[in-house]
Amino acid sequence: MGVKLCCLTLCEEHRLGVFESRVLRRIFGPMRNEVTGEWRKLHIYNLYSSPNIVWVIKSRRMRWAGHVSRMWEWRGVYRVLVGKLKGKRPLGRPRHRWEHNIKMDLEEVGFGGMDWMDQAQDRDRWWALVNAVMNLLVP
Repeated sequence: MGVKLCCLTLCEEHRLGVFESRVLRRIFGPMRNEVTGEWRKLHIYNLYSSPNIVWVIKSRRMRWAGHVSRMWEWRGVYRVLVGKLKGKRPLGRPRHRWEHNIKMDLEEVGFGGMDWMDQAQDRDRWWALVNAVMNLLVP
């Protein structure tokens, strides 16, 4: 079963975090207290300074969305990002779209009420937001 990088559910985010922790525990190996000789629990994120895998996915999604939003309107990728489907939608809950994920990522950083398409036109400001999502810090 593959993980979709575009629309992560909370369950998939949790599973990615568990997988990342398991891999890092395997890489760093068991730790033994030198004084008592007992095995101790690893605090992986104190040993490993790179960002969480979910943060990396969210920042790359934001980076790609900024790139696509600056494209010409006649480009196919741009039309897919901002286009609306015609016809009837299926019954049930509407599916998440890229735009919903971008808005949720911006809300996590504290920029929830802004129009992200206009913000993405300014590259420097957009890069600051992408880096904020990577670090989950407000710039």
